[in-house]
Amino acid sequence: MNENQKKEEENPNPDLNDWGFKATPAVLPEFALVGNFDIGKPLGKGKFGRVYMAREKKHQYVCALKVIYRCQVEKYDLLPQLKREMEIQSTLEHPNILSLYGWFGDDTRIFLILEYAHKGELYGLLRETGHFTEKQAATYIASLAKALAYCHEKHIIHRDIKPENLLLDHEGRLKLADFGWSVQSKDRRHTMCGTLDYLAPEMAANKGHDCSVDTWTVGVLLEAKDFICLSEHMQLLVKDPSKRLPLSKILVHPWIIKNADPSGVCQIEDVK
Repeated sequence: MNENQKKEEENPNPDLNDWGFKATPAVLPEFALVGNFDIGKPLGKGKFGRVYMAREKKHQYVCALKVIYRCQVEKYDLLPQLKREMEIQSTLEHPNILSLYGWFGDDTRIFLILEYAHKGELYGLLRETGHFTEKQAATYIASLAKALAYCHEKHIIHRDIKPENLLLDHEGRLKLADFGWSVQSKDRRHTMCGTLDYLAPEMAANKGHDCSVDTWTVGVLLEAKDFICLSEHMQLLVKDPSKRLPLSKILVHPWIIKNADPSGVCQIEDVK
């Protein structure tokens, strides 16, 4: 019998403190029950849980609830990764990063209270429209570069950037989401993680990597035919990480300056 099983026998209705989670400052005790939320439509499904649209009953605040099953966390030994995701994302405050407001749990589930992205995944928009205008592509890339620059200043590497992890709020503003593979470290890392199509060469080769793996994935997004093929001109898909274009220079690239909306807002109606 492992330690968590012993704790569940001793306490049939454990909270997240049993797993060593830090108390979340964003959720008042009276909100930390699933019964205090009206659960709406499903927004997504992953290997270890689901995401639902929800509304907090007292203040009528709309959010997203990510429901993760404790049995899956234990089965796949995901506790350290989950704790890291929650602790990292809850510290981030940026207009282009999806907010994690707090978390709570019961005997079978963990609930993450997330900002609700009204317009869903960028990937869904790509499938629906087939392409982006230059204005949209440049605005999204600039917004992503700003979000990543903010993360990298805090020594946080996302490590799983892809269209499915880029969301849009009610204004059409890009939100970087899903910090499940993120890590905060000043040292080079050696874990191969993320999504195969977006892996930087150094990670695929099991070499040490740093925040430049995120820059590579920006280049992969730009190379996709559904975006605008500018990755070579921006020098992002460069095998040597030290020679990739810094995020700060992406933001002053002539194509970005010419096409990106400085407000970061891009209406879906702009896509034809």
